[in-house]
Amino acid sequence: MQHDAVSTAEAVVHLMEADRFAEIDELRVPALRNQVSADALRDPWQELITTYGPVTRVGTRSSESAGPNNTMVKVLVTCERGAFAVLMAVDDAGGLQGLQFAPPEAAEPVAPWQPASYVDPASFTEESVTVDSEPWATPGTLSLPNSPRPVPAVVLLAGSGPADRDATIGRNKIMKDVAWGLASRGIAVLRFDKVTHTHGEALAGVTDFTVVDEYVKPAVAAIQLLREHPLVDATRVFVLGHSQGGTVAPRIAAAEPSVAGLVVLAGATQPLHHAVVRQYRYLAALRAPEGDIDDDPTIREITRQAALVDSLDLSSPASNDPPPLGIPFSYWLDLSGYEPVAVAAQLGKPMLIVQGGRDYQVTVTDDLVGWQTGLAGHPDVTIRVFPADNHLFFSGSGPSEPGEYEPAQHVDDAVVDDVAQWIHQHAGTTC
Repeated sequence: MQHDAVSTAEAVVHLMEADRFAEIDELRVPALRNQVSADALRDPWQELITTYGPVTRVGTRSSESAGPNNTMVKVLVTCERGAFAVLMAVDDAGGLQGLQFAPPEAAEPVAPWQPASYVDPASFTEESVTVDSEPWATPGTLSLPNSPRPVPAVVLLAGSGPADRDATIGRNKIMKDVAWGLASRGIAVLRFDKVTHTHGEALAGVTDFTVVDEYVKPAVAAIQLLREHPLVDATRVFVLGHSQGGTVAPRIAAAEPSVAGLVVLAGATQPLHHAVVRQYRYLAALRAPEGDIDDDPTIREITRQAALVDSLDLSSPASNDPPPLGIPFSYWLDLSGYEPVAVAAQLGKPMLIVQGGRDYQVTVTDDLVGWQTGLAGHPDVTIRVFPADNHLFFSGSGPSEPGEYEPAQHVDDAVVDDVAQWIHQHAGTTC
């Protein structure tokens, strides 16, 4: 219900304006409260007000669907010397699911998505499919090149969070870019909504949710769907994962031996909770380069919760409530025994690892080095670094920051070309 969503979003902004941050907790869903206190919003809000002056107007620019039972509300806050946007995800019950500050242009309605210049829509067709079985079946889309013979294929895995099949972020759709780019180059592509996107409300009460439920089972089902399709070469089905999807890709290949090879786009090798702390510290340094990051209340709280993950009592799940960083105990337990590089090294399958040089979420120095070191000497492993690309493989310059994800853009054409050529090379086919 968009009325409830807009009311919640505007109430949050007015509470921040009145310096009543503690009251925002009453509007936030429990998982968000457990991740970081609402009071931690005070520093970035006050920094914006110091920069742009007192608030003169608060108004909603747009509200639009952000998946099942969720609405994205974009509020423009106008001040005496400028403006900024507050973007909030709100569920149908009026609960605040997420909040971020962004440049003022981010408050504008999302323009219709347009395909990249490297896409040839006439070269492929699409059909709707269903991945996995009830009760956790999810809808997907299969892009099929126009070909007289079976073609190689790839299953796409999006990153963390309740992503849709296109991995929609603002006005951008990075998985649709990849899918249409590869389909234009003779490769069938299956992408599907994550179970957390389709069944988010039902999963809210599930206490034993794991990586297997989020990634492995749906991916294996998707692989089998492709292998059974008459227009797909069943011996040439690959898996491509982005971000967390790339991190878990080796585990999927271990679970499904028929996988012909892996493409890892910005796949982390550092533990998830350590990466969260690193990302928060990076963003805090961007906001206040001269400040003491360790004194930032958000950094202190995130660091505290990450330390809890390292000290989880695996023998007594109940003792770990509330769950650190809002992620269930069962999920942390599953992650604790998984080392992506070690699993990848045992697969004996070709791998293409692709990294953006400007990526601050998964970095060259913290994560790519893990792949490089652990897979050194493996002849079927290819590593590519695109120096100008960020985490979404959008090209740019200077330090990367979340605001650059907002303008309409597309995945780097050189990345799409590289992935297509690599898949054809290992499938024994041509573009």
